[in-house]
Amino acid sequence: LRHLRTLQAPGEEIARITALCWSPNNRRLAASTSDRVVHLFDEVGEKKDKFSTKPADANGPKNYMVTGMAFSPDSTRLAVAQSDNIVFIYKLGLEWGEKKSICNKFLQSNAGVTCLTWPMEQPNELVFGLTDGTVKVGIIRSNKAQKLYSTDSYVTSLCSSPDGHSILSGHVDGSIYRFSFDESGGPAHVRLAMHTCVPQALAWGENIIAGGNDGKIVFYDIEGGVYQLFDYSSDIANLKEFTACCFNPSGESAVVGAFNRLHVFNLNIRRNLWEEAGIKQIENMYSVTAMSWKQDGSRLCVGTLAGAIDCYDACLRRYRYKGKFEFTYVSLSQVIVKRLSSGTRIVLKSHFQYEIVKINIYQDQYLVAHTPETLLIGNLESCKLSEVPWSGSGSERFIFENPSVCMVYNAGELTLVEYGRNEILGSARTEHVSPHYISCRLNESKSLGEQSGEQENKKIAYLMDFQTIRVLDLTTSHTVATVNHDAKVDWLELNPSATKLLYRDKHRQLHLFDLLSQTRSTLLNYCSYVQWVPNSDVVVAQNRDNLCVWYSIDAPERVTIFQIKGDVEDIERAGGRTEVIVDEGINTVSYRLDETLIEFGSSIENKEYEKAVTLLEQLEFSPETEAMWSTLCQLALQDNRLFIAERCCAALGDTAKAMYLRKVNEIAEEAERSGLPDGAQHFKVQSEMAKLEKHFERAEQILLEQGQVEEAMQMYQELHRWDEAIAISESKGKPETEELKTSYLQWLLVTGQEERAAKLKEKEGDIETAIQLYLQGGLPARAAALVQNQQYPQTPEMLETIAAALSKSGLHEKAGNFFEKLNMIERALESYRKGNAYRKAVELARRNFPREVVQLELEWGNWLVSQKQLDAAINHFIEAGQNIKAIEAAIQARQWSKAVQIVDTQDDDVASRFYKIIAQHFEETKNYDDAERYYIKARCPQDAVEMYTRIKKWEKVHKVAVSFMSESAVNTLYVNQAQRLEAQGKLKEAEKLYIMVKEPDLAINMYKKNRHYDQMIRLVAQHRKDLLSETYLHLAQQLEAENKFKEAERHYVDGNDWKSAVNMYRAHDMWDDAIRVAKTHGGVNTSRQVAYAWAVSLGGEAGAKLLTKFGLIEQAIDYATESGAFDQAFQLARSSMKGKLPDVHLKHAMFLEDEGRFREAEEEFINAKKPKEAIEMYIHQQDWPNALRIAENHDPNSRSDVMIAKARSHMDKKDFKQAENIFVEVGKAELAVKMYKDARKWDDAIRIAKSHENSPGIGSGMVYELQQEKARGMSAPDAQQDLMAPGKMWEESGDYSKAIDAYLKITSSHTQDLEYLEEIWEKAVELAMNHVHGRITEVVSEVSRRLVDIGRFEQAAEFLEGIDSHKEAIDVYLRAGMWDKARALGKTSAQLESYVEDMMKRSSDARGGAGGGAGGQGSTNAARGSVPVAGVGRTSSSGESIQELAKRGDWERCLQVAKKMGQEAVDQYVVLHAASSFRAGESMQAVRVLQQHGTPLGASNVALYKQIAKEILGRGRTKATTEGTWLPPIQELREVLYKIWSAMRTSGGADAGDQREVDRYLQAAHLLCLQASCRARGAGMAEVEQKICVSLLRFCDILPADRVFYEAGMACKAAGKLNQAFVFCNRFLDICDAMEEADSSSMIENTDFEGTDVPFEFNLQEKAFVPENDREEVRDWVLQLSMDKKVEPVLATRSCFKCNAKNYEASLTCSGCNMKFKPCVVTGYPVMRGRGELPPDEVFVNFHNGSTSFKDFIDFTVKG
Repeated sequence: LRHLRTLQAPGEEIARITALCWSPNNRRLAASTSDRVVHLFDEVGEKKDKFSTKPADANGPKNYMVTGMAFSPDSTRLAVAQSDNIVFIYKLGLEWGEKKSICNKFLQSNAGVTCLTWPMEQPNELVFGLTDGTVKVGIIRSNKAQKLYSTDSYVTSLCSSPDGHSILSGHVDGSIYRFSFDESGGPAHVRLAMHTCVPQALAWGENIIAGGNDGKIVFYDIEGGVYQLFDYSSDIANLKEFTACCFNPSGESAVVGAFNRLHVFNLNIRRNLWEEAGIKQIENMYSVTAMSWKQDGSRLCVGTLAGAIDCYDACLRRYRYKGKFEFTYVSLSQVIVKRLSSGTRIVLKSHFQYEIVKINIYQDQYLVAHTPETLLIGNLESCKLSEVPWSGSGSERFIFENPSVCMVYNAGELTLVEYGRNEILGSARTEHVSPHYISCRLNESKSLGEQSGEQENKKIAYLMDFQTIRVLDLTTSHTVATVNHDAKVDWLELNPSATKLLYRDKHRQLHLFDLLSQTRSTLLNYCSYVQWVPNSDVVVAQNRDNLCVWYSIDAPERVTIFQIKGDVEDIERAGGRTEVIVDEGINTVSYRLDETLIEFGSSIENKEYEKAVTLLEQLEFSPETEAMWSTLCQLALQDNRLFIAERCCAALGDTAKAMYLRKVNEIAEEAERSGLPDGAQHFKVQSEMAKLEKHFERAEQILLEQGQVEEAMQMYQELHRWDEAIAISESKGKPETEELKTSYLQWLLVTGQEERAAKLKEKEGDIETAIQLYLQGGLPARAAALVQNQQYPQTPEMLETIAAALSKSGLHEKAGNFFEKLNMIERALESYRKGNAYRKAVELARRNFPREVVQLELEWGNWLVSQKQLDAAINHFIEAGQNIKAIEAAIQARQWSKAVQIVDTQDDDVASRFYKIIAQHFEETKNYDDAERYYIKARCPQDAVEMYTRIKKWEKVHKVAVSFMSESAVNTLYVNQAQRLEAQGKLKEAEKLYIMVKEPDLAINMYKKNRHYDQMIRLVAQHRKDLLSETYLHLAQQLEAENKFKEAERHYVDGNDWKSAVNMYRAHDMWDDAIRVAKTHGGVNTSRQVAYAWAVSLGGEAGAKLLTKFGLIEQAIDYATESGAFDQAFQLARSSMKGKLPDVHLKHAMFLEDEGRFREAEEEFINAKKPKEAIEMYIHQQDWPNALRIAENHDPNSRSDVMIAKARSHMDKKDFKQAENIFVEVGKAELAVKMYKDARKWDDAIRIAKSHENSPGIGSGMVYELQQEKARGMSAPDAQQDLMAPGKMWEESGDYSKAIDAYLKITSSHTQDLEYLEEIWEKAVELAMNHVHGRITEVVSEVSRRLVDIGRFEQAAEFLEGIDSHKEAIDVYLRAGMWDKARALGKTSAQLESYVEDMMKRSSDARGGAGGGAGGQGSTNAARGSVPVAGVGRTSSSGESIQELAKRGDWERCLQVAKKMGQEAVDQYVVLHAASSFRAGESMQAVRVLQQHGTPLGASNVALYKQIAKEILGRGRTKATTEGTWLPPIQELREVLYKIWSAMRTSGGADAGDQREVDRYLQAAHLLCLQASCRARGAGMAEVEQKICVSLLRFCDILPADRVFYEAGMACKAAGKLNQAFVFCNRFLDICDAMEEADSSSMIENTDFEGTDVPFEFNLQEKAFVPENDREEVRDWVLQLSMDKKVEPVLATRSCFKCNAKNYEASLTCSGCNMKFKPCVVTGYPVMRGRGELPPDEVFVNFHNGSTSFKDFIDFTVKG
């Protein structure tokens, strides 16, 4: 026990807790205190409520005590026993806050109530004890108390048994009585035991425990015997007395309370003994006065004398399951399972008290627990638990598809356990436990069986095998049906009432099996979905694009069909609606079913026929409702609901049946009016219904039983069943029998039933009339038989008439008998022939026409052949002399002995045609000698040879061939036969034949084709020794290609080419085998070479260790350093080769430098005796102090080099003064001069030269040369300062006109700095204004035009204003949208003012009509930097104009103003913003602007977009660049390019060349994004990634060429495509060389890529994508590959389906027919289509309407 919390603190004085009790539902704890108040706590111990008890006398004093409390079994009521002779029962309800009231009270007149108990199984019976020793029961319903039994001793304690059927009472005299509520026939109460003292503590669990003031605790068995005793009397001074006790709910643990202590006892189940678990000592607790154990066993509450209430955790252990549930073991056999998310609990308890050893929870709902002997299964949602005996294997599989039953599959047996029942429901033997193969229905709907009185409807349908379904009744274990099917069943399900079974087979055929009628019908073909509508007998199924609904499954032909687009997903039925959910790809659509028709089925099941009629009357008449009316009619007739049946027949339009039922109903109504309770039971109604059902015998019986003979006869007469009517008349002796017979005869003749009339006359003995009637009825055979069997005079006329009738009817044999009887022999013979009665014909002919016998035998034989009676025809043909026909018949009848016998008697010209057939028969029967004889007779010796070949009788073969065939024929025969044997796999026999005819090459080739290489080598060695080595090598190569390396090695070695075996193993990373072969056949040195190659392939530390293992120390050191394993390299060098230490230090230093660890690198350079390299390292890092330090300490001669490098660094930073000082300091003044000269700072250069004229490298002539260069204006073309130099030179010389020309020669092609251009041109205007007045107009006009071109509108207009060109200035203002300035200038004259207003009006009209948008053309000038015309006069909130905002770069506010002006202005300023960002080197900012605000079209705009795309796509990066750095810009660019591409396609006016370029940029960006996506998904997408890498080569003029070729090569290498990998890697190395040599791509050899669409011009980067080490690895791999004979440097090709030309597999253009192919949107490879059109052009819209290779699309979507 572990103390949890104190619910009520103890008081300072005695305030005992008089009673405690937990409610059975575990939600309330009631505690009674000494002040007669009942406190109510919730399940966690929080006080929620309280109420005061009432005295028995409402007006009396409150001087009573509460002596006991107990909750009712349903937890809604609380019984309170009081010492003032009364028991109150308070109604509390289940929820907190419900109103409390007294619902019962039991007042006792003469004795106080001392204790009470409320047995769990007696909800209406409360037991309490009295002070006079009486034990009474309070009857809740009657509110009266009755005496159970009485004793003479005060009742001190009461308790109930665990099963709730018995109680115990303890008395002051120590006696313990037991009372049982079971009516078992034994005594109701009995004194169970006499305890050693007063049993104040009494409880009943697994045993009965009692304790008192003598310090002893006694456990009693059920019969009162002492089971076990614990004596604590020696410690009686401390424990005082035992005052209270209780058991946990499982009865396996008990706690007894005493003074300051609790004694705990547990039942040891294995030993079946109680053991003391311990004594919990609690100081200052004082005596325990009340105890109660929570019903789930988790808590024990203890009340004390001091008024304290303590709560103890009574669980054995507690742990969490998967973070979702908590298991609390309150005993070995009881566990509380709590769901942590909701706090709900369920008590898992073994009813057999077995220990729960394992618990699992499936699907967060289903609970499975194991005990040694049982299995506990429960549903946490319904709180139903089951415990069944179980001895499983531990590998059971639990299936929870059905909410009512759990299926347990173990060792081929399926066991069903219904939740809430402690017994196995049923079992079945099956191997197929998929939910699709099992359907279980448990009382889900009323079946016909239930309606007939059965209580349970539990059935299961399952597969015995894939073609056999068994339906089992789980209540009776009887097989309801076994359904055998001719195809594999893949789905089945019973309807809710388990009367019909739906199942589908692998051919998608849907079948229905009716379990009641045991009939099967096919409902649907091509069924892709089927399901019963929940809780109904309505079926929904899908057939392609049809949704089929059977509202009345009893009429399968009545089906409602809806057209749908998509696949059915589910059926939802809720809220009076039933909907079928259909997935149509993008959308999900619901199809609503007719709920009325569905409800009809429920009404039928419940026999609510009136409701069913009401439902059907609301519906229009249709095939479905017709079927339902019919079903309802049948059921109504079965249940004698005749009015319902009549209404159904009327609805069905069956007027006759409806009128008939109306008549029957009238009879029934009349019977009811006569006093019969149920008119349907009247005999007339019964007989009429029997007639309706065609049960005429039953109707007759009913009528005759009621004496209604006339009615019975009348019934049969109405039905024209005269025989039955006459039989009744004769049996009843009716006088009108003869009249009936006459009427019957007349009726037969009138209705044309002459045969029945003739029989009637024949029966009466009127033969002549009978014969006439037979003839009249066309039955001459019956007439003839009657004549022959009757002793009746036969007239010739009658016989002639009968014979003629027989012939006319085709009864020729009978006619022949008649003609023969009339002595008309010829006619008789003719009739026999016509009737094929040849036996009689031959007998007649032998007597009368002997010459006709032969012909008749022939005809007889032919007729027998036509009847397939061939063996019977043989003799007849022989009798007719037709031997050939006889032979043919014998052969066809397989009467071979007769055939041979006949053939042997014939001449050869007759018999030759049958010899071969007979020979073949003898061959089949293995009579080979006879077969040979007849083959020879048939002149077919070749067939005889083949026969003997087949049976491998070679001597016979040779004998026949030599004896009867030519040599050439024999050879041909042997070869053909050998080939046939080869085809049959009989290679040894075929070899013998080949060798026999001296064709060993054919035998060799045969063994090669069949891969019997050892046999092939044997024959080559015997017959073609000169080709033996070549054969070995050929076989080895073939076996290597098939990955059969051991066999290939053997053939390489046997062919004396063991090196190829080594290369083979190396190529496949089988290095151990490569070394083994090299060592065996090439010696130790060769094996070491192979080992080194192995180390290279392993790389890193592993490679170095391998080399060490093979004794290659120097190579191991080199390799360790190259792979970065420097610790190992140092270790090897120090221990085995100290001379290599400096080299290792040097390489380590270089490695550390690359890693940026310069201090460590410095130490290694010094250790390697290479201080100069350390100095160069620091120079490269511009770490001048460290560089100088090392130079001064280790290499003083390098100090000047350091200073010069430092000066050059200052020079690069344009800090010429600092650089000059350093150059002068180190005595290198000439370098300072050169610096100033290169910077075109002539004055500084001249100054240095003059001041250091005597320095080395300068000389006296240097000053003059510098002055001359300055005078000539020699300048570098790329320096802005020097662009003005020529003009300044002419300006200084005073030739201002030439200076103006020099300034005007400078254009935007010389510099992109617009500010600088404006400065130069303004200088030209200034010179013209000040010095060359005649050129003012010319210069200003030209400069103004140029300023407009670069977007400097305001400056241009001001220049024009300065020379009074007002109209031109106004045009510039108008073009720039500076309306205010245009108006101000226009006011200088009326003409100009009118001009301004007119131009403004035109501009306004143009804006109103043109609109704007992303696809408009309004931004043509914006890309050039011009300000748009429309609305520029608008200003921002601060008063600034839009052009001022744009000029200042405040684009956010600029665009806000533009949005107010219209879309056209937005488009123009968006492009202006993008162009400005691009010029500033912020390409991604330009992309984001376009992405956010749109991409207006226009020739100049598209040019800008192309420049942005080319710059972003062509950016160089290194292999180490992370994907998160380079990928997002590409993704954003792809979105912008797609918008541009879509707009260009839809606008129709875009330039075709621009469109193609944008398309290429978009494809490149798209494939780069897909490449990154595939790489992120890993190996599953390797093939798709490889294709994408190869497709990107198509864009090597846009993308960095070294990167795309490297990635393509590596991807092909990883995919095993070594030929292409070789080509691409080789190209990559050529590009790297060109980059290092600053060479152009035109110098690279392009032979390998001729005829492809891979560009020859490359985008070469300054910085390589791959570091030098990786490039060297590629170079080594290419070199190694070039030595491999199996690898050819060729590209993979494919055939064009149109011209069949061979093309590079990734090329989009056929080199033969120039046909263009669409690129796949996944891989970029061409999408090949054999016929028809390619997909639409929207390649990048999505995968569904773009060009996509199906395989690549599947790879991308499924694997990715």
